[in-house]
Amino acid sequence: MSSPALSLDSTEDSAARSAGGSASRAGVGVRAGAITLTRHGEPALSRKCLLSARQYGDWWAKYEVGGLLAGQTPPPELIVTAQGAGVIYASTRRRAQETAAAVAAEREVVSDVLFIEAPLPPPPIPDWIKLSPKWWGVVSRFWWHAFDHHGGQETRAEAEVRAEQAARKLIARAETGQDVLVFAHGYFNHMVGARLRADGWKLVHNQGFKYWSQRRYEKR
Repeated sequence: MSSPALSLDSTEDSAARSAGGSASRAGVGVRAGAITLTRHGEPALSRKCLLSARQYGDWWAKYEVGGLLAGQTPPPELIVTAQGAGVIYASTRRRAQETAAAVAAEREVVSDVLFIEAPLPPPPIPDWIKLSPKWWGVVSRFWWHAFDHHGGQETRAEAEVRAEQAARKLIARAETGQDVLVFAHGYFNHMVGARLRADGWKLVHNQGFKYWSQRRYEKR
């Protein structure tokens, strides 16, 4: 099974982007809002299995289109963050969409492919080596990051450009004075956070990268 194709077409229309730019210019002198990057809830697809590298490629493709494990309750602190947000974004992946719906209730959520996870193509390792999906994720991320092993999917350099685009979009919103909340994915949130720090934003609240976790950045 192949991984879902990457497209950088945003569901946020050009009129909304233009309005956001106008608001940013109008908001000169306004204290910037905070930017909170949140990881989705626990997915339904089990990690309790041993797989070869090729089998992990199929597993990851299923993970990418799957939703959340039933019966989860969003942390109250995250619900409070959503209530105070001026704008809420979510990756277009189902697990991020379901997380946003569980937390944001009837709030409008802007779905944007810009925030999807960086790919995890498995490295060319013999089939007799079997690992859990958790450890294949570690190995695959190392191969992707260190050796640019992308298997025809998004490269590290391309993902870094996308992370910079995402950070700029979030900063533009926050500079209007709005708090911004994003429901996305562990590693791509890390990449966006690195861009925010490079642009002078400070990590002021850090819950790590576990499911439902928040990482809040403020302009200092």
